[in-house]
Amino acid sequence: MAEAVYEYVGLSTRAGFNRSLRHFQAVNDIVPAFESRVNLADELNGMLDEKAIESNQIGPIVNALLVGHPKYNYRSRSYNLSRNIEEFDPIVSEVGKWDAVDLVLAYYHPDLGLTLINPKNKQHWESVQGLRRNELLTIYSGTLTEKTPEKLLESAIDALISLLETGKVRTPASLTQGKFKWKAPKPPAAPKPKARAKPGRAPARAKAAPKRAPAAAAQAPAAVAEVPTKKRRMTPMYSIPVSNELFHNGNVEAWKKIIQSYNAKYPGLEVFIFYEGERIHDINTLFKWGKVKHGSTIMIAVAGEEIKDLAKLQRYLRQGASPAFEAFLKFPVNTVLNLF
Repeated sequence: MAEAVYEYVGLSTRAGFNRSLRHFQAVNDIVPAFESRVNLADELNGMLDEKAIESNQIGPIVNALLVGHPKYNYRSRSYNLSRNIEEFDPIVSEVGKWDAVDLVLAYYHPDLGLTLINPKNKQHWESVQGLRRNELLTIYSGTLTEKTPEKLLESAIDALISLLETGKVRTPASLTQGKFKWKAPKPPAAPKPKARAKPGRAPARAKAAPKRAPAAAAQAPAAVAEVPTKKRRMTPMYSIPVSNELFHNGNVEAWKKIIQSYNAKYPGLEVFIFYEGERIHDINTLFKWGKVKHGSTIMIAVAGEEIKDLAKLQRYLRQGASPAFEAFLKFPVNTVLNLF
């Protein structure tokens, strides 16, 4: 009873009510495309690109359509990966033959958060760059109808787990015939230039903006080019060799200056640092460990929407890990360097 008292508290403010209303409208906009066999990962990632939804809406929408909706009859299974996966072409090639079922992967990326993947869409794999051992992965399998035998849906999940864990699978023949043959979505139409009003005439009344068009249905032409993604993604790992005799406090301070400059120019981008497979949250620990010596390699990656100046960032970080690190320390402490 106590929980019921607070059930609608989020709707008690204007901001909370409007936020909930926008979420409900977004779900209603998704349903027609989803029921026309557009993969939910394709649709939601497209909406993220267009800023039509926010990333924190992904989980509730997936749960509402793939878990809590009895009409669509999706089966799901969660498990933790037993290995790192960085080669995805064999997965895309094999799963692309599974026309009998619709598949969605929900990967809980340690840096990007909940990320949806259509395993038949190569771009989705490229946006995460790699799946990491021990991270949570949930697989959803369905056909949008209650009449589908659960054995078929479970066999698709079994086959995909086998493919992810071993790189090999013996695909059941039952998975190769059906209505879910995937084709790349059509690129969005380029906006038309606005007509310039003629002198002496009143400007025409603006028409209401059309609703967002749903993603292309599964029967889109095969020749359509893939659309570059704009949503938050993570680059591959780049190695930065330590050429100084030791990655000491001076190198640490140089890296701080470089990354500070990069973040000042690109506030929407985030630089990740890894050493010996471990995410480094505090650069000072690289010095405190005392074992990052000459010849060691530090890995970096960048996450964000429109990633720029990667080559320049790597070049500066290499210098910052070398005996020439002092070039970044010749300025007052509170100065943000103009490097990018």
